[in-house]
Amino acid sequence: MNIALLGATGFVGAALLSEALDRGHAVTAIVRDPEKLPARDRLTAIAGDVYDAGSLARSIRGHDALVSAFNPGWKDPNLYDDQVRGTSSIIQAIKMAGLKRVLWVGGAGGLEVRPGVRLVDDPNFPLAIRPGSLATINALEQLKKRT
Repeated sequence: MNIALLGATGFVGAALLSEALDRGHAVTAIVRDPEKLPARDRLTAIAGDVYDAGSLARSIRGHDALVSAFNPGWKDPNLYDDQVRGTSSIIQAIKMAGLKRVLWVGGAGGLEVRPGVRLVDDPNFPLAIRPGSLATINALEQLKKRT
């Protein structure tokens, strides 16, 4: 399978990249800085900007699937807004490129720990990652509205 991967230099994305390559897939890693990825068989690293839907659509067109582990960075002072904006742009690019297979990787903050109570709602949930968790929940809601 020919996979486009967003977030390949991050914690989760790096694991997904290794898994996909280990399973024999060809991967196009779309990252801010392709130099951060060491050369590997079946890996193509290209520079990309998730906030530019048109450019991203051109980069992902023709792939069998897109895997998104996009995260603007836990230290981003505008984490929630940037992640929601990136999600919207990625979804737009997917539609423009005509991709039919998408795997979106998010955090556990939206999981229910008891009926009607999400992990992110727990008072002990780390405040530093709360905006990212809420943005990932927003991403899920955006994706649920799409076919």
